[in-house]
Amino acid sequence: MDEPEHNSREVYDPHSIVDKWIRVWEQRRVFEASGLTDDEGDDRSRAYVVSMYPYPSGDLHMGHAEAYSISDAVARFLRMRGYNVLNPIGWDSFGLPAENAAFRRDLDPRLWTYANIEVQAESFRKLGVSFDWRTRLHTSDPGYYRWNQWLFLRMYEHGLAYRKSAPVNWCPVDQTVLANEQVLHGRCERCGSEVAQRDLTQWFFRTSQYAQRLLDDMAQLEGRWPDDVLAMQRNWIGRSAGAYVDFRIDGRDEPVRVFTTRPDTLFGATFFVVAADAPLAEELCSPEQYGEFMAYREKVLTETEMDRLAADRPKTGVYLNRHAINPVNGEEIPIYAADYVLSGYGTGAIMAVPAHDQRDLDFARAMGVVVRVVVDTGEPDPRETGVATSGGGILVNSGQLNGLRMAEAIAAITSDLERRGLGESAVTYRLRDWLLSRQRYWGTPIPIIHCPSCGEVPVPDQQLPVRLPESGYELRPEGGKAPLASATEWVHVVCPLCSGDAERDTDTMDTFVDSSWYFLRYPDPHYDAGPFDPAGVRRWLPVDEYVGGKEHATGHLMYARFVTKALYDMDLVHFAEPFTRLTNQGQVIMNGRAMSKSLDNLVDLQEQLTRYGPDAVRVTMVFAGPAEEDIDWADVSPTGSVKWLARVWRLAGEVHPAGHEETERGDLTVRQRVHRLIEETTSLMEGKRLNVAVARLMELTSVLRKAIDSGPGATDPAVREGAECLARMLSCFAPFTAEEVWERLGGRPSVIEYGWPQADPALVAQETVTCVVQVAGKVRDRLEVRPTVADEELRELAMRSEKVHRALGGAQIQKVIIKAPALVNVVPRKS
Repeated sequence: MDEPEHNSREVYDPHSIVDKWIRVWEQRRVFEASGLTDDEGDDRSRAYVVSMYPYPSGDLHMGHAEAYSISDAVARFLRMRGYNVLNPIGWDSFGLPAENAAFRRDLDPRLWTYANIEVQAESFRKLGVSFDWRTRLHTSDPGYYRWNQWLFLRMYEHGLAYRKSAPVNWCPVDQTVLANEQVLHGRCERCGSEVAQRDLTQWFFRTSQYAQRLLDDMAQLEGRWPDDVLAMQRNWIGRSAGAYVDFRIDGRDEPVRVFTTRPDTLFGATFFVVAADAPLAEELCSPEQYGEFMAYREKVLTETEMDRLAADRPKTGVYLNRHAINPVNGEEIPIYAADYVLSGYGTGAIMAVPAHDQRDLDFARAMGVVVRVVVDTGEPDPRETGVATSGGGILVNSGQLNGLRMAEAIAAITSDLERRGLGESAVTYRLRDWLLSRQRYWGTPIPIIHCPSCGEVPVPDQQLPVRLPESGYELRPEGGKAPLASATEWVHVVCPLCSGDAERDTDTMDTFVDSSWYFLRYPDPHYDAGPFDPAGVRRWLPVDEYVGGKEHATGHLMYARFVTKALYDMDLVHFAEPFTRLTNQGQVIMNGRAMSKSLDNLVDLQEQLTRYGPDAVRVTMVFAGPAEEDIDWADVSPTGSVKWLARVWRLAGEVHPAGHEETERGDLTVRQRVHRLIEETTSLMEGKRLNVAVARLMELTSVLRKAIDSGPGATDPAVREGAECLARMLSCFAPFTAEEVWERLGGRPSVIEYGWPQADPALVAQETVTCVVQVAGKVRDRLEVRPTVADEELRELAMRSEKVHRALGGAQIQKVIIKAPALVNVVPRKS
């Protein structure tokens, strides 16, 4: 190391160092991955770290600062551990918010979007995120959405993209379709307006075809993805095993097939329900009930699915004056149209067993329908309590099934239905096909041409991209039609097959299509022979570390998994799961509530950066708690982070310049403390317990401060060794300050190029001491433990002791007294 020059009057300035080190990093190309698409002679192990890309709705906000502080700490750590790291950046730049902002300002969405991208890009640089900027992509570039269209056409060729009429969530303000996950409590998540139901012809991806594989492949993700995310996906897919049952309808040739998970309760089916908005309901309605039914149906169409499924909602319906025949006992049961059954699930019809399903029971009580108990669960009679008994038990009132238990009865009734041709065993899924049509301008045009003679005609690959029109359109055309439909010159084209007059499809794709594969393009965002460079994908994919919010569990993360599996089946990628490990970050809130303008509790990131500097903001984000937990900005202290970083900076200025003395000759106690903290911090970083890792660096700072002030002093080689290790590890969290500290210690840039420090096993090894374990004051065991053992660990070790358990003799514990590392006294409760 070169000898540094220090000015005693210098003061730590977290702002002046930012531009200096940005220039150094860019000049040295510190964060560029080696060999994006070829080895370039680099035999290091590769690590691909991706944070969910940002939407350019303005400048970066506090949530961005948290997410990228986490992902950047992971990327920097892996880079310092010797990995060839790819840490890319792109923008999710299509979408409704930009279109709405452009409409309000009478701007082209391009101007709004790309101006915001440049603002965010500069903020990322100021935040010190270690991106490889060569990977930069924008999903609104024609060079990107061309491949959205190419992928759509491959899906279409393989039968995975199709068009049909379906009821959809319609936002009357934004004038577009919303996916179910974009409707919150019956309102548009974007504008808050009440959502209505409409029947529209829409494009879908056939995600339901992959339901079981999406479930099965979660085995690869166990222990690598958060358990709650996997649980949310399982619930969203909603696998149900049961049986299809065919009900004959009076006056109808074809039976109606329903699915039930409880075929054992068929003898308790006392009525039949069809979704009010299903075509079947109108077909089955008798002429004398038609007027009442249509009025009811119109009312149902104004309600969202979430509202209709609410458990506490009063049950309503209309009797259709028709009957179904129960296939197990020949009983005629009345048919109703109701709102609590949805047309998009299964066949849009159900058999209703009110004694053993709460919604059916609520409906039966409202309509005065018979309730018949067919499973004796040992619980009170639902006809008296109004509470359905949904568990297992012994079958009663069920003919030949009487006396059987649930599993036996399911097998018996299913076998009988199959033998008689009235049903069969089945598995169904709650997962529905992905509705991807949007009536917007600022999105990827769907590459289909509609010809009166040829029908649906895919746009030939060589004519891609189908570009958005740059003029001649209206963002909010009258009559609720799609913006692209107003671009008449753009719409009218020649059919590629017959050369006759035809029209383009005027829908654009859901922006979840853009994000379902963007991580595949990062290794070469300029690749022009396909959506992604096969060589780059083979080298870097699947993603090793993916960082983002758990709110994407049933949206983006599900869609990315589906698209990856579809591409795998097309032999376009070599893996079926896109993200090997997933880390969720919590939200940044203020005073216990989500930040919003309406609550007047927004914290401006730029103001925080101006006041405290980027390093202090990053440290505060990471130190606040585990990554997955919310951060209440009212409870944290950026000022405290500034003070700690200033302590580290001042300490570096006091450390004696490097000489020729051997590190091994440094103070042994200091070296042991330093190396034990290196080992602990390394383990914490590997487990992504970043907040505790920062705490260990703070502890190391205190160790070195004490060594200088009241120990061997600043000239001791152990102190220099500790300061150098601190600077290197600090670079994961406070990169600008770490570079300054390294420079003050005489190091050449960049500190990250010097790698992560290695703990010396000989120095880490600790002598043990004997801990006496007492029960009620009497010695029952002795444990060999580290001198620095923590109270909780000591308690756990003592409670594992068989001798302690024997002495307790089953007595409850009143309290445990711990005086680490020498004593544990277990006090039993007096009987």
